[in-house]
Amino acid sequence: MTTAVGTHSAAPILVYDGDCAFCSRSVQLILRHDRQRTVRFAARNGVAGRAVRERHPALLQVDSMIWVETRDGREEPLVRSDSVLAIAAYLGGGFGLLAGLGRLVPRALRDVGYAMIARLRRHLAFGGEACVLFTSDERSRLLD
Repeated sequence: MTTAVGTHSAAPILVYDGDCAFCSRSVQLILRHDRQRTVRFAARNGVAGRAVRERHPALLQVDSMIWVETRDGREEPLVRSDSVLAIAAYLGGGFGLLAGLGRLVPRALRDVGYAMIARLRRHLAFGGEACVLFTSDERSRLLD
């Protein structure tokens, strides 16, 4: 599932559920540990998030974080556990080590775990806020 991107930057994009407190906490975790400071963020129902999904019609019905990498000038979206592992690899350090170990687990099994957490995500936020509070520096990485 790849698409030519033309003038799009090679920086990765994370499309997340902007109405989910668990997803918002995940974005905040990424912001805290992002040493490269290149990932850009798009709420799933925002203009940029919808545009990513429309460029990849198979994603229109996918209920998952979407990590979009650009390789050889083509977008490569990753979903479910593949997106989580790509994010961990991007963050590096201990997260990168966990990503390497996670890749040893068959995708079907990883995706079952992802689906379980996804079903419970609204309860796992423990009443947290559903919006991400980007600092003024971080706002430049927000696509919406």
